[in-house]
Amino acid sequence: MAKFMFAYHGGGVPEGEEAQAKAMAAWGAFMQKYGPVFVGDSNPVGMSKTVGATGIVDNGGSNPVSGYAFVEAASIDEACAIAAECPIIADGGNVEVAPVVEM
Repeated sequence: MAKFMFAYHGGGVPEGEEAQAKAMAAWGAFMQKYGPVFVGDSNPVGMSKTVGATGIVDNGGSNPVSGYAFVEAASIDEACAIAAECPIIADGGNVEVAPVVEM
């Protein structure tokens, strides 16, 4: 099995208790279904700073990361199939899938 990183982009915090409960239920079902393939840390993240040759910018970059996870899958296509069911997509976000290069 290969290891892949999921970089979550976008999505949002649901407003109101009912919307929050619905979002938590969707994430719970997703994690129950795919929990065994997740390895290591998975967390949401706060707004990032972009560091470049011209200095530091507080805008989170052109496509800010909202969280990350690591999964094990037989191929990048299998990892993408798992990512396609991620609740962040229904919330307007997306999942970037990248193979982890072991050093």
